[in-house]
Amino acid sequence: QVQLVQSGGGLVQAGGSLRLSCAASERTFSRSAISWFRQAPGKEREFLGGMKWSIGATHYADSVNGRFTIAGDNVENSMYLQMSSPKPDDTAVYYCAATGPRRVGVPFSDDEYVYWGQGTQVTVSS
Repeated sequence: QVQLVQSGGGLVQAGGSLRLSCAASERTFSRSAISWFRQAPGKEREFLGGMKWSIGATHYADSVNGRFTIAGDNVENSMYLQMSSPKPDDTAVYYCAATGPRRVGVPFSDDEYVYWGQGTQVTVSS
């Protein structure tokens, strides 16, 4: 069974920084696209960005491009979301998710993701 285990999150001041982690199995990390999503109260789940390690592809949503960075570690089999200069509008529950191993590329739609982390709350104070 595929498991994605998230860590990090919590309260951060606007303009600060925060890193979220998503630990996967070696099989998942090396074969699947792993992406980050978030969902704020009353809003739809939003794609933030993702990476497929096997093809060296990384994509970002316009809303976070230049502020958030996705990085992978193939020793730890973990994906990270580095949040720089977060804003109060970034307050949400953040999720990592993985596609099946045969899915090509890094899809933007959450429907394409099969496995999900448990979610972690990020609150940005002004």
